Amino acid sequence: MRQETAPERGSFDCNVSYKVWEFPRPEALLHSDGMVTVTEKAAGKIRELMAEDQEQEIGVLRIAVQGGGCSGFQYALGFDRGPQDGDNEIEMHGVRVVIDPYSAPYLTGSEIDYVDALMGAGFAINNPNVQAACGCGSSFQAKEDVATEAGEATATAVGGGCGSGCAH
Repeated sequence: MRQETAPERGSFDCNVSYKVWEFPRPEALLHSDGMVTVTEKAAGKIRELMAEDQEQEIGVLRIAVQGGGCSGFQYALGFDRGPQDGDNEIEMHGVRVVIDPYSAPYLTGSEIDYVDALMGAGFAINNPNVQAACGCGSSFQAKEDVATEAGEATATAVGGGCGSGCAH
């Protein structure tokens, strides 16, 4: 089967493989110390959680932005063995954090904190790129210029809420 660039308009030949989209794949690991900050309290909690799970060969905290929730985007935090090609890597207070290149524009300038309050404990992301947030704090809508910079349209909610019990 031969491969061709897809025609702008017209018919497609079923015996041809068309190259429709090509996304550049970043090859280098980017060290971006100013991209995200981690408070000492958050770093302490991250180190504590990593120590509890030593058999998993955890090396970094991965922070990502994913589509979802009632406001359009939601955060994903999880442990990973190490950075991947193209990841932005931050080291602060003895903790390594990685952010994929597609989430980076949404997280630039953010502060990762750990809050232990009467209503519960958990990580809090103070993000200057948020235009609006879900009432329960589970999801957010990015500012228009951030979404454009990231190469995507700003996501909008499509019914149903975020599933956390908040009313919308």
